[in-house]
Amino acid sequence: MNTSSVTPNGWTLALLGLVRYRVIVILVATLVIAATFVPGFLEIRTLSLGLDRAATMGLIAIGLTVVLIAGQLDLSGGAILALSSIAAVGLQGELGQVPAALVGLGVGLAAGCFNGLLVVVFRINSLVATLASMLLFRAICHLITDSRPVSGIDPFFGIPLTQPLVWTLSARVTVFLVLILLLHLWLTRFVAGRNLFAVGSNATSAAASGIRSRWYLFGAFVFSGLMAGVAGVTLGVASNTGSPVFGDTIVLTAIAAVVIGGTRLEGGIGSALGTLGGILTLASLTTAMEYQSVPAYVQDIVTGITLLLLILLDRLTHSKRGVDVSLTTLARRFSPTKTGSQPKETERTIA
Repeated sequence: MNTSSVTPNGWTLALLGLVRYRVIVILVATLVIAATFVPGFLEIRTLSLGLDRAATMGLIAIGLTVVLIAGQLDLSGGAILALSSIAAVGLQGELGQVPAALVGLGVGLAAGCFNGLLVVVFRINSLVATLASMLLFRAICHLITDSRPVSGIDPFFGIPLTQPLVWTLSARVTVFLVLILLLHLWLTRFVAGRNLFAVGSNATSAAASGIRSRWYLFGAFVFSGLMAGVAGVTLGVASNTGSPVFGDTIVLTAIAAVVIGGTRLEGGIGSALGTLGGILTLASLTTAMEYQSVPAYVQDIVTGITLLLLILLDRLTHSKRGVDVSLTTLARRFSPTKTGSQPKETERTIA
């Protein structure tokens, strides 16, 4: 049987390159548009404030990146954030500030273990399991606080978290950046990180290859819960407040940032640096629109449309995966060369 394999033309490569590097394209476009219409947007103070606000969502997104690469979903991050913040702030009077913060981290870790048990041991669909745990954790938050925010014993204790630590970056932004870079190294340089992609692509095949798929899935939920705990503790300590309504919609926004960054909901494909780009993109969009007094519902519309367009682009080009769209190939394709040096169509015969 004879089949023809035609080399993709320049426009096809351009589209595939646009999809692959979409986060960079959108981030640059957002910064250019924002700088044009928002006076002072590119000032260091404005950018650092935007990053500081996005750090909490970024910590949630780090955990979600691992869960989504594993082919699962975790909707409980916002509720875990609220519960951790309440523990870290509300227990300061009894335990002290640092021990209370550690308890807050332990709450996030325990909540992640609970989610892992539901999904891995009891084999409940992750969407259903984490939806149920989200409702449970949120109810516990309202129960133990009587639906009221709690305050810490020292309003100045958390100020260092919002002060510049590295250049103009606050301490919690620095923590977020360090953690996401460590995740990038783990995913790309360690065997365990590469195994996670195999589990997300096909857990059964991964298990048949000797990978302990169930442990990877359990670990993904534990890590996601821990990251939500870190987000809750840093938010609660910085604001000296723990509230049962913290993080109501943060998970949906964090999922949007992770997906914008190239991680697929089906699992097996994702990138920590892509998540970083998605967080920066949403932070830039939100900051620019807030400076222009754009209503919150319009901001949600813009975010939703951006997400839908990117998913559609990804689906349209999914069949073309495997085509080389590296920066070197794109530059060579669009560089002015002689016609004779262009790649020719090749015909492959399969017996």
